[in-house]
Order: sequence, then C-alpha cells, then structure tokens
Amino acid sequence: MKQLTTFLRKELLYTIRTGRLLILTILFILFGVMSPAIAKLTPWLMEMMSDSLAETGIMITEMEVNALTSWTQFYKNIPIALIVFILMFSNIMTQEYQRGTLILIVTKGMKHSAIVIAKGIVLCFLWTAGYWLAFAITYWYNAYFWNNSIASNIGFSAASFYLLGLWLLSLILLFSVVFTSYSNVLLASGGCFLTVYLLGLFPKLENYLPVKLLQCTNLLFEGSSRPDYYYAVGITLVLCVVNITASILAFNRRTRLKAASQ
Repeated sequence: MKQLTTFLRKELLYTIRTGRLLILTILFILFGVMSPAIAKLTPWLMEMMSDSLAETGIMITEMEVNALTSWTQFYKNIPIALIVFILMFSNIMTQEYQRGTLILIVTKGMKHSAIVIAKGIVLCFLWTAGYWLAFAITYWYNAYFWNNSIASNIGFSAASFYLLGLWLLSLILLFSVVFTSYSNVLLASGGCFLTVYLLGLFPKLENYLPVKLLQCTNLLFEGSSRPDYYYAVGITLVLCVVNITASILAFNRRTRLKAASQ
C-alpha cells in the first residue's frame, strides 16, 4: 500500500508540473460552458442570419430552446474532450519505457502491480474529475436558464458516457503496457474501438457492446428505455476489469523478460 501511495504521489505531481492538470481543468470547464452557451445563442444567431437566408429561399421559423437542447449539445461536444484526453495520456507508459525509468523503479523493489494500478488510478481520477466538472457546470447553467426536469434519465445518461470513457482509458492503459510507441497505442486503441463500433451495427449485438453507450443522448427523451442499456453497462464494466488485469499481467511479463535480457 505504501508503494502504491508513493507512486500515486509521483504521478500526480508529474501531472501538475507538466501543466496537464491545468490544461484539463480549462478544457472541461470550457466544454461545460459551451453546451448551454451554444443553445442560448442559437436563436439569436438564426435571427441575425434570417435576412440573408431569406434571400436564398430559406425561411427560418421560431426555434424553441430548452435544457434538452443544451444536453443534446453536451453529448455532441463531450466526445471531443474525451479524444483530447486520450491524446494527452496515450503515452502514460510509453514515456516511461523510452526514459528507462520503469526498470530502475522495479529493480528498487516496486511491485509491478502497484505501478500499473497507480497509472490506472490517475487516469480514472483525472477523467472522473474533469468529466463530472463539465457535467456539473452544464447542469447548473441549464437549471439557471431553463429547467432540467424536461430531460429524462440525466444521471443515467451521464454515467453511461462516463463508463464508455473508462473503457477507452482501460484500453489505453493496456496498449501502453504492450507497446513502446505512442502512435501504436493510439492505432491499437482506435482499431479496437472501430472493431467494436462496426460490430455494433449488427442489431443482435448492439445492446451488448460498449458503443451502445454512445447512444446515451436517446435516454434524455421521454419513452426511452433504460433496461436496453443494462447489458452494455455490465459488459463494459467487465471489460474494464479484464483490460486492467491484462495490463498488470502483461507488465509483469514484460519487466521479467527485460530483466532477464540484462
């Protein structure tokens, strides 16, 4: 436990010193504000453009904007924040390989599992703090300007996309252990996501795959069925555990082979 705490402190300090924590904070605040701002400004922008659009034969009717409009915009925007997050942290293990620091740490008695678990905890903590910060900001502005009660299953839909993010980060952790190249980590993670996405195009498989959680926007509307997502939520949780376990096993094997070769 002491080793895990020590390595966690090291990882968090590195995140702060490199400015990543500040960048992430600004990023998620921006995405939290962006959704209600776009929803609030859209009618005004349409009104400004109505005269020029009327000349081309396009008529602008009065638009109704509410909290549901803002939440829909939130789930259009937040995947971009997740992509930026992944790009920032896809080297979470590869940078250690390139600097050769992991072998030095292991030879000093640090448990292999503590290193991987600490890296995973940091990823989870940063994603959790950032995502729910953006969600809280959007929720507050929506409540201030409109009324959140118009949207259904707000908490469940938010948790669904959050879980999808955890699954992708567990893939990043796994492939960061397996590969030493940043680009290979991104390619492997992207390839895995694309494969699952394509499998999700088959109706019989759709409800059992993590990509089902991308449809969490549908939960905001009346008549949506939460049970349709239960299988995807359960399987995604299992896959997260499997990926983390595989990361620990792969790292153990890699360090043993590295130590034997030296």
